[in-house]
Amino acid sequence: MLTLDDVLPKIKDILSAELGLKKIFDKDVAKALDIKQLSFATMKKRGSLPLNNILDFCAHRKISINWLLYNQSTRSLEEETQKYANIRYFGDIYASAGGGAFNYDKDTQELTLDGYMLDMIGGIREAKNIDAINVLGDSMEPTLHDGDIIFLNRTIKDITKSGIFAISTDVGLFVKRLLLKSDGSIDLISDNSLYSVETVQSEHVEIIGKVVGSMRGM
Repeated sequence: MLTLDDVLPKIKDILSAELGLKKIFDKDVAKALDIKQLSFATMKKRGSLPLNNILDFCAHRKISINWLLYNQSTRSLEEETQKYANIRYFGDIYASAGGGAFNYDKDTQELTLDGYMLDMIGGIREAKNIDAINVLGDSMEPTLHDGDIIFLNRTIKDITKSGIFAISTDVGLFVKRLLLKSDGSIDLISDNSLYSVETVQSEHVEIIGKVVGSMRGM
């Protein structure tokens, strides 16, 4: 799983070249990514990856995000396009503690997944069915962490099978393990034992999709 430390040397090299080969410090990177220094230090300590900020950093400089994250050259991407796929990333949508219904009208960004990540979500043919959103809160730790980016397969909605699902309810958007009960109600189960099981009626639940993968985010 990629962390901020994995991409920090490349970002510093880019900034050093921009600023006349001067030595670059963490505070310079934080400024370039538009992140407060204290927040930046916390991300480093937690192993987080501020993907939205890095996407903006690359877009502004016309740098390949795949080169920065995975050391993939533009030419290699062009030569092996079939090994990569773009998915929609809803950077403003958070699930686990409120947030309302899933709004497909929200602005999206594109994430390009390489072969490793495509294998994680079920292969390149499944990419067209995948959306990415963010996790909010610690209720699914240690499986999912606050700020993680999760990949949802919108075509998998059978909650009688095991797994973690994103659901929209009357009170918000959640990521939970689900248990369909004989009376038609659904238990929302957290992996964090500090959280109790919640029960909702199935008619008040919309299954968004199954979580088929994740990566550490902000």
